[in-house]
Amino acid sequence: MDGARQMFNQLGVIGCGLMGGSFALALKRGGLVKRVVGYSKSPSTTERARKLGVIDVAAESALLAVSGSDIVLLSVPVAATEATFKAIRHLVEPGVLVMDVGSTKRDVVDAARRVLRERVGAFVPAHPIAGKEMAGIQHADAALYSGRQVILTPLAQNAPELVQKATDVWSAIGSQVLKMTPENHDAAFAAVSHLPHLLAFAYFSAAVNQPQGRDYLSLAGPGFRDFTRIAASSPEMWRDILVANREEVLKQSQRFRHVLDALEHVIREGNADALEDLIRGAAEGRAAWQMSAPKVPGGR
Repeated sequence: MDGARQMFNQLGVIGCGLMGGSFALALKRGGLVKRVVGYSKSPSTTERARKLGVIDVAAESALLAVSGSDIVLLSVPVAATEATFKAIRHLVEPGVLVMDVGSTKRDVVDAARRVLRERVGAFVPAHPIAGKEMAGIQHADAALYSGRQVILTPLAQNAPELVQKATDVWSAIGSQVLKMTPENHDAAFAAVSHLPHLLAFAYFSAAVNQPQGRDYLSLAGPGFRDFTRIAASSPEMWRDILVANREEVLKQSQRFRHVLDALEHVIREGNADALEDLIRGAAEGRAAWQMSAPKVPGGR
């Protein structure tokens, strides 16, 4: 990390779970921070994070986690972001870098503008494209963000040097940083993440809840397993994401419905040639994407 290394005096982590804990461990491992202060709604979670060495000090409130911090990471459900901003806004000072890890950005940015007002320039919205099947502080991993993309959606009120500082810290822990608008972010992730989860929830429910669904599942193989893996995702988290980004998700759902209707139509008509053409278009597109997709360490 040579000359690009950015040293912080104190990281304040609000939400000591997988994402916040992994960020803290990554900064510690890289020698990027002197001290980590953490807060979670559950005191037992905060205490566990301290015992595991993820944080150095357990704060009794979100505000106290921000006190004295020159970098702050909000690792809370997107629906809790506005309340968190309200809890910390009095200590969001110029020069402090505040980021989040939310999977939606327009709602988070709107909440920041409503609550932080003239202090909103301290907030650089972020979305690291990383995670694990298992959540919780016990699964925190210093390498979680290494080789992963992190999307920043800077605000007009952000000073260029603060955006650079955000870029530098994610780069220093091994992430590839991209920048886009909150609107473009939400449109893109509705297509490649949010709709796939919605479809996985719907498909698995349809399969298992039919009269012989459980019997059918006993015959399922690797394709079914891979196709439905994300249906086991956190209900609370995905409820919040799908509601927050409902406008873009519903647009993508309509696009999917149009293609599904076309497939159903040619099947109903028994038009094998047209069906093969539709399948070939998808198969060739998927093969081309797979070959051109960036190969990053730890990629899935």
